[in-house]
Amino acid sequence: MIFNNILNFTQNKLDYIYKNSLFLQNTDKLIFISIIGVLLASTILSSDGIGFIALITIFLTVIKVIFKKGEKFEPNLFELFILIYFMIVLISLAGSTLFALSLKGFMKTVTYLGFYVSVVHYLKDNRNKIPYILAAIGLCVGIEGIAGFLQNFAHVEEISTWQDVTNLNPEEVMTRVYGTLKPYNPNLLGGYFVAGIPSILGLTALLLYLKKHMMAIICGILSLISIAALFMTGCRGSYIGCMVIFCGIFLISAKFLWNNYKKIYLSIAGGFIVLITTALLAMNSLRARVLSIFAMRQDSSNSFRFNVYQSSFKMFQDNWLFGIGVGNKNFREIYGLYMRTGFDALSAYNIFLETAVESGIFALIAFVVFLIILIKDSVKYILNSDDIKNIIFISTALISICAVMVHGLVDTVFFRPQIQFVFWTMVAIASSVLKTNSAITKTFD
Repeated sequence: MIFNNILNFTQNKLDYIYKNSLFLQNTDKLIFISIIGVLLASTILSSDGIGFIALITIFLTVIKVIFKKGEKFEPNLFELFILIYFMIVLISLAGSTLFALSLKGFMKTVTYLGFYVSVVHYLKDNRNKIPYILAAIGLCVGIEGIAGFLQNFAHVEEISTWQDVTNLNPEEVMTRVYGTLKPYNPNLLGGYFVAGIPSILGLTALLLYLKKHMMAIICGILSLISIAALFMTGCRGSYIGCMVIFCGIFLISAKFLWNNYKKIYLSIAGGFIVLITTALLAMNSLRARVLSIFAMRQDSSNSFRFNVYQSSFKMFQDNWLFGIGVGNKNFREIYGLYMRTGFDALSAYNIFLETAVESGIFALIAFVVFLIILIKDSVKYILNSDDIKNIIFISTALISICAVMVHGLVDTVFFRPQIQFVFWTMVAIASSVLKTNSAITKTFD
């Protein structure tokens, strides 16, 4: 690559500075600290605070790449489509009628993708740090799970109208927990659980494999608490995402259990289905919340989304080539021209429709192809590899990515930094494992 040749030339010129700078020789440690900082800050800081720490990560990575000899970029195929997606977003920005507002959204995209590049580049030479990254996410999710439990028992009041209680009896009204994520919103917490719970489950599996049973039990307990808290959020999209997590675990575990433990495997799956069914039958509020998914227009939240989908699709039809420009503020300004009276919205409530509206049909195609290749390569690795640790890592990432995408079909929280940074971290973990496999293949070739 021409870019790598330019980097090599620059690194040769600056090699003397690198060898004589204590700061430059410790950039990897600082990058790791900042990555963990971004993940931990997601539970307590505002979007701007989280983004600021992410920018530090990006800055340190740029410094490292410029000064450290031998640093280069070797993208996977799906990463080329991320680059294509980014270039189309840039074109969309240039053509936006609300350039200033779109620029703000574009800078957020730069931050998210820059953070991804930083994490994947860091993991290239530091794959042994993946468990610590999963632990950081898992710790945050566990703390949010405990916070959700406490809020549920305290019967916290709604900050805004979070559920349609028109057709509900008092015992069917759910106390919707929202944790500590800002802005306080149960759907945001539900989405965060969907993105992060696979980390705790993956860490539990890793600890069992390493025979660290006490730590595995602690992680298992935190997993159960977090899953229970997810259902306490009342976020119906996250319920669907949680089912994706369970299905993913069921399918991947078949690789290890089906041939030798088929009856036990099916018994556990059957027991789980019975447990979920019992919970739905025993808890009126949970049952009412789940059934409202199928209420269609009779539920005000469902009806609101249908109206937003219709209006957003009209926006896409009028701006199908390169979209209106990225960013929720930009979206809201233009959405006002299309919305039905009384149905204002911050986004399209669907990741793929939102992408199409903001950046056009080609950006949507690039994003979907990126996901397809990533999922295909990850599944292929899981089926063919015998490296248990790497299978756990890539399975954790794959389940999280798929669950977030399915949840994003009916919600808008994907675009919040708390979920974005976890999502791109998972993509980076999958990419680093796939690059390991690629390096091994090239060695034997």
